[in-house]
Amino acid sequence: MARLHGRFACKGQSMAWRSIADLISAEGEVALLGVPMEAGSVTPGRCDLAPDTIRRTLKRFSTYDVERGTELSLALADLGDVPIRGVMPAQGFGPIRDAAAAAGAGHALTLLLGGNNAVTRPAAHGLGVPLERVGLITLDAHFDLRETDQGLLNGNPIRALLEDGLPGRNICQIGLAPFANTAKMHADAVQAGIGVYTITQCLERGILAVLDDALARLAHAEAVMIDFDIDVIDRGQCPGAPGARPGGMPARMFFEAARRLGREPRVRLVDLTEFDPSLDVGDITALTAARWVCEILAGYAGRP
Repeated sequence: MARLHGRFACKGQSMAWRSIADLISAEGEVALLGVPMEAGSVTPGRCDLAPDTIRRTLKRFSTYDVERGTELSLALADLGDVPIRGVMPAQGFGPIRDAAAAAGAGHALTLLLGGNNAVTRPAAHGLGVPLERVGLITLDAHFDLRETDQGLLNGNPIRALLEDGLPGRNICQIGLAPFANTAKMHADAVQAGIGVYTITQCLERGILAVLDDALARLAHAEAVMIDFDIDVIDRGQCPGAPGARPGGMPARMFFEAARRLGREPRVRLVDLTEFDPSLDVGDITALTAARWVCEILAGYAGRP
């Protein structure tokens, strides 16, 4: 059997073809948890199909990274899906929070496969630390600061978390798109102390510089969660995201962010949201979502 260095196999070792799906086992230090929530979406769709679609697509990715000459060897525990299909966000809060908490108690990192963006709020509550010690980074075209007076939706998890007591200074929002938000949302974010980074700032400064700034702002946070809303990606590269806009983040930059944040020791939970397989074309978005899993795992494998 090949000798391994940490969570990577040695460069140049000969191994049979293995897919990322082959890393899935009954136990592992990293957990995969499906959260197929669709109810409460501003735009109706089938985000509930995403977890199973991503799992199937993982079979199409090998464990070998040709650019770094490394082979992923960590074990990935698939915890199945939280049973919340057809359940509104308010009723799904407890099951999602509890499932995320259970996953986090037994694993160093949890990958939560949404589902719409309403899953982000209960997942943050499942980190197991008080909200004042939670840090949240979103990669999203939108502020998700719609008012909550009409109920909990996929368009207001950040507003709901602020109302729950998550301090605005504990939040950084990255990739915000022009003509996809309102002036009030922007003003509310600034007033709350949220770190705001537009897509142009990401493109001009580079995503790693933006992430370094965001992580420095959250230096006081004990546990960090990342919300990867896939609609931050440019619409032409992500047809299966109903909220994606032209001029969004290149998929390559999205992957770069995933690897960097997967490597951050304080990151305990990441989610991928707003992928609707019913809108996908040629499996473009499915392959993007599955590659995101690969990049998160590669980042985690490189943790010190």
